[in-house]
Amino acid sequence: MISSRDLRLGFFAGFLIGLLSLPVLKAAKPELFTSFSFFLIFFFLLGVPLGLVVARYISQKIAIIWQIAKFGVIGVLNTFVDVGVLSLFIFVFRGYFSINPEDIAYGGGFLIITFYSFYKGFSFIVANINSYFWNKYWTFEQTVQKKTAAEFAQFFTISVIGFFLNVSVASFVFKSVPAVLGFNVDQWGIIGALAGTVIGMVWNFLGYKFIVFKG
Repeated sequence: MISSRDLRLGFFAGFLIGLLSLPVLKAAKPELFTSFSFFLIFFFLLGVPLGLVVARYISQKIAIIWQIAKFGVIGVLNTFVDVGVLSLFIFVFRGYFSINPEDIAYGGGFLIITFYSFYKGFSFIVANINSYFWNKYWTFEQTVQKKTAAEFAQFFTISVIGFFLNVSVASFVFKSVPAVLGFNVDQWGIIGALAGTVIGMVWNFLGYKFIVFKG
C-alpha cells in the first residue's frame, strides 16, 4: 500500500505540475488558454496520485518500478519548472525581446540571445535545485546527512551531462538516421527529441541512484 506521505507528496506534485502548466500553455498556444485551462490543475492533482497508486501496486512484483515512477513524476514537474520559470521571465521582461528589424544590424539580435541565454540558464538552475531536493528526499529517500554542497555538485554535473546526452542523441537521430516508415522531417524531429529524452532520463536515473544518492 502507498503511504500517506507518498500520497500527500503525489497530490502536491500533481498540483504543482498543473499550476505550472498554465503559463507554459499560455506562452505556447495563447488561443487555447481559456478559463477551462484551469481544469489542468485538477487533472494532474488527481492523475498523479492515481498513477502512483498503480505504480506502488506493480512495485510489489518489480521493486524498482516505484523509484522509476517517482522519478518520472519529478521529471515532468522539473520540466514545467524549467519552462515555466523561463516563460515567466519572457512575459515579465518581454520588452527586452521586442526589437525592430532595423535594430538587428546594430546588435539587437545578439542582445535578445544574450537575455534569453541568461534567463534559460537561470531557469535550468532553479529546476535543478527543485529536482535535487525532490529526488533526494522522495525518489531515493535519503535520510543520511551528507555534505550538501558536494552532493549537489555531483547532482548538477550528472544533470548537465544528461542534458548534453539528450541534445546529442536527439541531433544524431534527426540528422543521421534516414527517414523511414514515411515519416516527414517534423515527425522525425519529434522522434529524435523523444529518443534524446529517454537516453537523458536513463542516464540521470542511474547517475542519481548509483553515484549521487547511492545507499
